[in-house]
Amino acid sequence: MSERQRTTSGSPFEAQFGFCRAVRVGDRIIVAGTGPVEDDGSSTPGDAAEQATRCLTLIVKAIEGLGGSASDVVRTRMLLTDPADQTAVGDIHARFFGENPPAATMAGVAWLCRPEWKVEIEAEAIVQ
Repeated sequence: MSERQRTTSGSPFEAQFGFCRAVRVGDRIIVAGTGPVEDDGSSTPGDAAEQATRCLTLIVKAIEGLGGSASDVVRTRMLLTDPADQTAVGDIHARFFGENPPAATMAGVAWLCRPEWKVEIEAEAIVQ
């Protein structure tokens, strides 16, 4: 059985809801749904592109903290509260993953944990 490694991001929801940002088991890293949360616990201000940038920055940081990199990401799920934001969020996603695009899903949802959030993203990576 593989040992589990965990990392946290400092999001206030981690302690409140009982989860960690990411877990690594063997060569697999699973990153929890990641909202646009700043280091002080506040929400990232701005539009969906700015919020997606923050989400993906936190995701890549978590993956790197567990020995992986953005190029190891094999799947993402992007949850949007407004379908009009899909191009902006998709453009940020493409910028982060460049020539190593993961399998991805983008879906609309009615709400996220904070009403000002426009996007939440989760990811999975396989470290080779």
